[in-house]
Amino acid sequence: DYELCEEWGHLYPVPREDLINLHREHLLHLLEMGHMEKALQLLQRIEDPGICLAISEQSLDQHPNLAASHFLADYLTAHFYASLTAARRSEIQALYIGSKVLLTLPELSRVNYFHLSSRPLLMLEQLLMNMKVDWVAVAVQTLHQLLDGREIGFTVEDIDNLLSKYAEKALNFPFTLKEKRS
Repeated sequence: DYELCEEWGHLYPVPREDLINLHREHLLHLLEMGHMEKALQLLQRIEDPGICLAISEQSLDQHPNLAASHFLADYLTAHFYASLTAARRSEIQALYIGSKVLLTLPELSRVNYFHLSSRPLLMLEQLLMNMKVDWVAVAVQTLHQLLDGREIGFTVEDIDNLLSKYAEKALNFPFTLKEKRS
């Protein structure tokens, strides 16, 4: 049905908003079904860069599943980085990095942290509070690789400070040790 509507769009004049809505729904459908290659082909078929940007941004704003969010954040960063405002750029980069960190977690646990996908530092803190030390190790390694040269609102030093803070709390004993008396 989407492809038939797309053909109609080539034959008859369709209002810009309707065209954006059609392509957005088609894109989200393809991404939800896991057809990333077809989604990329759809975006490449759209000749007007303004329409393509609007479709990609609107799709991302609908908070699709993890793989779709990661795909859209990556696509927007790769193709429209210069067209985005600094705040939007930072938001999309954070979502890209957060979704990448989520993908390193065990599949059944991702749903518990999905709501933090646009806030990777907070996700890391949540993992620390939940005592998921092995997951934190992988997440930190991933963050160190991804932060290289990106502007997303935090740095490697912020990660190190967070780890130091929780390491200090782990060693903080709220009671004093008593001597045994003979």
